[in-house]
Amino acid sequence: MATTVSAHAPAKVNLALSVGAARADGMHEIASWMVTTDFGDDLLLRRLSAGTPSRYAIQWAADARRRSEIDWSVSKDLAVRAHLALEAALGRALPVQMLLEKRIPVGGGLGGGSSNAAAMLRALDALFDLRLRREYLEEVARTLGSDVPFLVRGGSAFVEGLGERVSAAPAHDTHLVLVFPEAHCPTGQVYRAFDAVRRDARVDAERVRALARGRVAVDAPFNDLAGAACTVAPALDELREEIARLARQPVHVSGSGSTLFLVADDPFHAEALAGSVEMKLALPAVMTRTAPVREEHVDGAPRVREVPLDDDD
Repeated sequence: MATTVSAHAPAKVNLALSVGAARADGMHEIASWMVTTDFGDDLLLRRLSAGTPSRYAIQWAADARRRSEIDWSVSKDLAVRAHLALEAALGRALPVQMLLEKRIPVGGGLGGGSSNAAAMLRALDALFDLRLRREYLEEVARTLGSDVPFLVRGGSAFVEGLGERVSAAPAHDTHLVLVFPEAHCPTGQVYRAFDAVRRDARVDAERVRALARGRVAVDAPFNDLAGAACTVAPALDELREEIARLARQPVHVSGSGSTLFLVADDPFHAEALAGSVEMKLALPAVMTRTAPVREEHVDGAPRVREVPLDDDD
């Protein structure tokens, strides 16, 4: 059995996000086209001897561009909660030593915590040779957050309902620039701001699916939460306008904010945009591209999996 596994926890971007009005229980149904990128966090697990208590460490990667204090308790970290959830579901201990190196800004609308949880589930499956079906991992993931089931599989998908309905979407090679403002957009506040002005909002799944049918144009992405995010953090709207003037193209909000993103024509365009934003506006920016979830590395080598013929990946 393997002794170490490394897994990539990719940032997700909402290329399209349609949000419905609050239900009686306060929840909001969505339709979104979500993609994972090659930018993200890294998770390293080492298997410990039976009976050894698990231990966890979380730190910023050396090349992280927007850091904040890691001030949450380990027991509340989503990667740790995913570990405990899988142990509970299987009825057995899976003792590990975890090192999580973060690059995705906290509260950036890029699903960092959710992706950490999904990476933990995939890594545990590989480390302990559990051979669990993806559907089983997604079922565990649903107890951890609405984005986690999608991030178990990653790639390009339509995510609907409360995040529980995930179906394959066309995969386009899309180049992006992510910009990390020093703005705070708590998800709860953003949804309350949305509710204040969109009490009759309806989910438009067809508009989301239509966007995925072809190459993503620079002005194509849309996000029903963008206005609410800018209401919660007015500086975000000002920065969008500054970046748009500099780039001469629209600037989009990912998820509930605060990360902004631009669609680039190719990697050279993305590099130029990121460089201009950093040099002229002094904002952290990274170029990235859409990408499937990377294969876990078991004891330093890529994991080899058998994929059933009827799998829809």
